[in-house]
Amino acid sequence: MTGAPLPPPPGESVTAERRAVVRDSLGVALATGTYGVSFGAVSVASGLSVAQTCALSLVMFTGASQFALVGVVASGGAPVSAAATAWLLGTRNTLYGLRLGPLLGWRGRRRALGAHLVIDESTAMSVTRGDPALARLGFLVTGGGIFVLWNLFTLLGAVGGTVLGDPRTYGLDAAVGAAFLALLWPRLADPVHRVAALLAAAVALGLVPVTAAGVPVLAAGGVALLMGLLPRRGAP
Repeated sequence: MTGAPLPPPPGESVTAERRAVVRDSLGVALATGTYGVSFGAVSVASGLSVAQTCALSLVMFTGASQFALVGVVASGGAPVSAAATAWLLGTRNTLYGLRLGPLLGWRGRRRALGAHLVIDESTAMSVTRGDPALARLGFLVTGGGIFVLWNLFTLLGAVGGTVLGDPRTYGLDAAVGAAFLALLWPRLADPVHRVAALLAAAVALGLVPVTAAGVPVLAAGGVALLMGLLPRRGAP
């Protein structure tokens, strides 16, 4: 007798889906978490201590904002400008939370603890799941895995940077710009995003000679926000 193979029993299908989510989430966590070693090295090169660097990864835990903060500090910017720049970059996590809240369905302490794990990667690995249980699994494995690895490798990078001395001797100060470019590059697939990036870069470069450190970054962020408020062709 011939025919199409029988589908797996419902229980086995769910187990296979869960395994796939865990496997993919762990892969993302490993790739992203080890990147924390760069932040640790750059942070101590910017003048922060090992303890301050580790505290940033524990409390702030959003890579782009952390790099922004130490980047402004390293260029001589005021702490207020550094904090404002980091806050501006971190506001996108609020938008992620608006999507994740009803999807994950957590309340109370679980919702508060989960908010600390809302980052680009954990959001991406949960909102793509059709089932709420798989969305929670992807969110927790990705966010929790990155949190553990990011903090571990931040410590290793900070200690390594302290032992090596001033990383600018080896050209590692360029890591801040390279890190930003690596974070930004995948998001430039849309023509509107490319235009916004070029305008923001032009404004920032134009302001560098005439403003204090940190101000050009804030102005560039303002350009991006204004571009985001403009109506898009074809949008309802």
